[in-house]
Amino acid sequence: MAFADSAESTSQVSQGAAGGPTPDLRAQRKVRVLFINDTARNGGPGRSLYYILKFLDTDVIHRAVVLPRAGVISELYEAEKVTEELFFEHHLVENPIEPFARAMERDDFDATTARKALRLLGNVYKGSSAIARLTQLIKNGRYDLVYCNGTNADFAGGALAWTSGIPALWHVRYTSLPGLARPIHDRLAASAGVARIVCVSNAAAGLFPHCMEKVRVIHNALDIDEFGAKSVSPVLKTELGLPEGTLVFGSQGRILPRKGYVEMVRAAGIALSRMTDDEKKKVHFAVLGDTPQDMRPDHVEECRALTRELGIDKSFTFTGFRKDVKPYVVDFDVAVVPSVYPDPLPRAVIESMALGKAVIAFDVGGVAEMMKDGATGTLVRGVPPDVAGLAEQFLRYARDPELRDRQGKAGRKRIEEEYDARRQARRIQNEIVRASGLEVRAGAS
Repeated sequence: MAFADSAESTSQVSQGAAGGPTPDLRAQRKVRVLFINDTARNGGPGRSLYYILKFLDTDVIHRAVVLPRAGVISELYEAEKVTEELFFEHHLVENPIEPFARAMERDDFDATTARKALRLLGNVYKGSSAIARLTQLIKNGRYDLVYCNGTNADFAGGALAWTSGIPALWHVRYTSLPGLARPIHDRLAASAGVARIVCVSNAAAGLFPHCMEKVRVIHNALDIDEFGAKSVSPVLKTELGLPEGTLVFGSQGRILPRKGYVEMVRAAGIALSRMTDDEKKKVHFAVLGDTPQDMRPDHVEECRALTRELGIDKSFTFTGFRKDVKPYVVDFDVAVVPSVYPDPLPRAVIESMALGKAVIAFDVGGVAEMMKDGATGTLVRGVPPDVAGLAEQFLRYARDPELRDRQGKAGRKRIEEEYDARRQARRIQNEIVRASGLEVRAGAS
């Protein structure tokens, strides 16, 4: 079975329900770790890795990071000085049909079949050369462990463990894989080169029934000081020109079909149709985020078109991408996480709870592992997905300010007790020490 690391399910190195510290494992020397993040774009994996890097003990862990290219994530890492070394490996492939010399753009999907085939062959070469170059980097840098953050990074790390002879640790942030990739993934996971597998949720751990002895579940976390509502100045309502007293149902994330924004729009339409004219004037729906360029179609525009079709475009705004979501989320009155697929552990849940917001979400993936239904928000459990049930919750929360306040405070308390990145980093640090083979065993001097 997986080792679960949470207040509800503890092991010999996990934080107990009382919030006690995680004992640090001793290493024979500083562990040199090469962290590979498989995408340069803004998103949950890169942000989650940031909070791990930020709170690792640099007397124990040397932090080197590899990204495919410069971007939002590299700027964050450099600005906050969370790495000792930062490398760009431009031959790491983010999309199999991306052009050879640049990142994927949406228009690239319109290329001819022949051009796509040529790009695919070129990217096979790029991927192979990336493995060769990273193998040399590992050997030259005398790294002790390859830390793989993301789906493509896990596959690369499995290969690098074989080519370099250095063990890999997988940080798994997904709950499903393409059918053709699954057999390769399963063999790599079970191989001797993959020493440990850290999963962000029990839902993600379900991918590894054949090697559960390697698996440990450690939820995402954040800097609770950074996400303090009193330290963040709200900007959303001012930016949108909303009248004083407007109630905002807000959401944030990548705008993709599986993230459920069509369902949120439809639920908003139902809820608004059941409100009085006075209630409608005081309610607004807002979504932060965009559709990445390497995904097609542009789902943001599809969602905007749906708001116009339903006649609710005056009450529903898609703001586009925001580099720092905190000043926007702090202006939500209720947070909505409408994912309709087994979302492993969406950061939007814990970020909203940290800022004192009640959360409404569909009961999918690892969402229920973070929320306490009825205490920090509401899980909509209708199958699948229950748009009418979501609309009902919009009405309920719009009409009950005491509910919003009570659950928002309970959510913040839960974050402080169970999702502090300082404690999470110590747990992951222990897994790094174990996976590297440099752990000082009990009884050793």
